[in-house]
Amino acid sequence: MKDVIQLLPDSVANQIAAGEVIQRPASVVKELVENAVDADAHSIQVLIVDAGRTSIQVIDDGKGMSETDARLAFERHATSKIRKADDLFALTTMGFRGEALPSIAAVSQVELRTRMKEEELGTCLTIIGSKVETQEPVNCPVGSNFKVENLFFNVPARRKFLKTNATELNNILTAFERIVLVYPEINFSLFSNGQELMNLKNGSLRQRIVDVFGKRISQDLLPIEVETSVCKITGFVGKPETARKKGAHNYFFVNGRFMKHAYFHKAVMQAFDRLIPVGTQIPYFIYFEVKPSDIDVNIHPTKTEIKFENEQAIWQILSAAVKDAIGRFCEVPQIDFDTEGRPDIPVFDSQHQVDMPTPAYNPTYNPFKQHSERAQKKVDGWEHLYENLPHQRHSETDMFHLLSEEQDIEQYERRPLIEEKSPIHYQYKGCYIMTAVKSGLMIIDQYRADVRIRYERYLSQMKSQSSGSQRMLFPEVVQFPPSDAVALEKILPELSAMGFDLTDLGHHSYGINAIPAGLEGLNYVQLLTEMVSDTIEKGTGNLDDIHASLALSLARHAAIPQGQILSNEEMEGLVNDLFACSNVNYTPDGKTILCILPQREIEQLLR
Repeated sequence: MKDVIQLLPDSVANQIAAGEVIQRPASVVKELVENAVDADAHSIQVLIVDAGRTSIQVIDDGKGMSETDARLAFERHATSKIRKADDLFALTTMGFRGEALPSIAAVSQVELRTRMKEEELGTCLTIIGSKVETQEPVNCPVGSNFKVENLFFNVPARRKFLKTNATELNNILTAFERIVLVYPEINFSLFSNGQELMNLKNGSLRQRIVDVFGKRISQDLLPIEVETSVCKITGFVGKPETARKKGAHNYFFVNGRFMKHAYFHKAVMQAFDRLIPVGTQIPYFIYFEVKPSDIDVNIHPTKTEIKFENEQAIWQILSAAVKDAIGRFCEVPQIDFDTEGRPDIPVFDSQHQVDMPTPAYNPTYNPFKQHSERAQKKVDGWEHLYENLPHQRHSETDMFHLLSEEQDIEQYERRPLIEEKSPIHYQYKGCYIMTAVKSGLMIIDQYRADVRIRYERYLSQMKSQSSGSQRMLFPEVVQFPPSDAVALEKILPELSAMGFDLTDLGHHSYGINAIPAGLEGLNYVQLLTEMVSDTIEKGTGNLDDIHASLALSLARHAAIPQGQILSNEEMEGLVNDLFACSNVNYTPDGKTILCILPQREIEQLLR
């Protein structure tokens, strides 16, 4: 029988490995910039063309490579970072697998120019699809210059499934931010299609955070610093008032490497328990320093998942450190009890009674007790209220027009939740509107109802370009990180159609000159920030999706908040507007707006 198992060629094996390591242009930027950091570079420059589809170039002034090293660097599992398996537990570098460069070369056209300081000439190496085309000496500065062109040119299926340029550029910026936040001592710059998006000078960690995310964040950061035998934790955490539902900047770093850790995230959020609204998050930039032997970074190709040996102990240290930072921020000033030279405060004993004002609301009052004033007062003349009412059977009323049991059940299951309603409404706990309909009692969530109403209204305004704006007397300034600024530029026409008037002030800052009518009293900076975050989260490829995302985000902010008391006229208007919507049963994100408690169930409960 003929043998069927064969050894794959290196080019095919590299393409398979590239599927795990190189997922999109952002992966190339991440790997090349991390290699530049490992080369002890003091300045790193990244140039992007067409969001990385056409070209990605990373230039550094690091150590550079010799002619032999330049050639060997593109071989699988060739690395200068480790020598034996034990070195995996003593890592001090970003890379160590030796998979990045061969994976990049397998799916693109690569040109490398590199020179070491002690050499007069450098090396120029050209590789296309894992095949070395040329290698020759060249005059170039010290360091390395990687140029990656036509990414996924030989894997059309991967290239086809890349997102829009705006989305891919946003992913590049996100990966870039995760690196620059770790190395404030290195100069970084990023250009997209010749336009400068970032130019970060070396400085302190706090200054680097401000340079990336804007000056406004500086006043909202609380420092964290604790050192134990288990680990050292430093960084910053946001104040309670910076809490937001989406778009919070959450960053964990361990030994200079970005990581995702849901368990440690929970430790930070628990420290803010009862200080921030449920469902919101706090921005934080937290840096762990632990012994390399106490962590394992070799559990995922992207190296963003890290396993800790002393996870429980670090959780407790982190939680205590965050609580300490909050406690120092919320520290109450001491009361000075020095009363010398101040007027005496009178002290009353049990023999001197002081008349206190009687509160208007008495929680212990029960109007149905026999001794209460209202219960003892006799009400006459109430019979005439019922003189003209027709005689009714004990099991049904004219209001609900009950059917027979079988017919009622069948029609209730088929009919939509739109029925003839009573003009009188009752509000329960400032959250729900209760009104009588033919089949029973309808209960409406007032916030969700208003979200549905405003959502359809904003969608209509964007499509008709007929929204109204309200000029601001004192324009506010909102600053976005570069990753969010790219998405904002994409949706600026839609924001204008909704009624926003934004002026580009440079450096990813915008002046808010006008807002949609009816948004008075909102935090416009936070509103725009969360709208952009929602758009990024849901993608910016389809125009209809952009409209839906913006309309829903704005509707959530502008809707009637839970707990707001409404008059009967306001409730009537809200219910009428809801029934005029295309979908009265569900919010745009699928949450139930209303329900009906059938009359038969009410009677069953009261038997």
